[in-house]
Amino acid sequence: MPRTLKTYITNLGFFELAIAAPSMKAALEAWGMRHNAFQQGFAKETDDPRIIAATTAQPGVVLKRAVGSKGEFRKDAKLPASLPDVSPPRIEARKPKRPQPAKAKPARKTTRAEIISFEKERAKRKKQKAADQAKVEKQRAAKRQVSDAAKYALDKARMRHEAELAAIAREQDRLDQRAHKEDLRWTAEHKKLQAALDKAER
Repeated sequence: MPRTLKTYITNLGFFELAIAAPSMKAALEAWGMRHNAFQQGFAKETDDPRIIAATTAQPGVVLKRAVGSKGEFRKDAKLPASLPDVSPPRIEARKPKRPQPAKAKPARKTTRAEIISFEKERAKRKKQKAADQAKVEKQRAAKRQVSDAAKYALDKARMRHEAELAAIAREQDRLDQRAHKEDLRWTAEHKKLQAALDKAER
């Protein structure tokens, strides 16, 4: 048996939101809320016939209107030119109803088409969320790829630099050894020639 759709409303930012959903949990999910706005008194079920008519015409679609306005709830509602200088009203938490002798209002029956429409909208939101997540992951992967390439280039350049320094150090050692040998040779030759000069000048 299909679950009955109910109309729920809440405030979010500069908008009032409304949706026809089978449960409060489904409404919170559609609004993207992680906290229980119903329990905190910021959301409730409404029996306003105009709001119910608008939401049940598009089950599962989040409709909205500017806070403080009395206009129709729409999917593409826009902010008014000037916002009212008031804080969004707190929706009072629903209190448990006491048994009353008054006649109960007959519950509106939810059609199969409305349930199907709601499920399609929920599937559409999940698909969009998955697509957004995939896009984010793709961007992260691309960023990691660029970062890895830059790191590889830096490491490669550092290794080339260190290899060049090592080659220069080896060449410097050879030059130092050559200079030392030259000093020894010159010392011996100078000593010999100086002795010959000293002998010639006597």
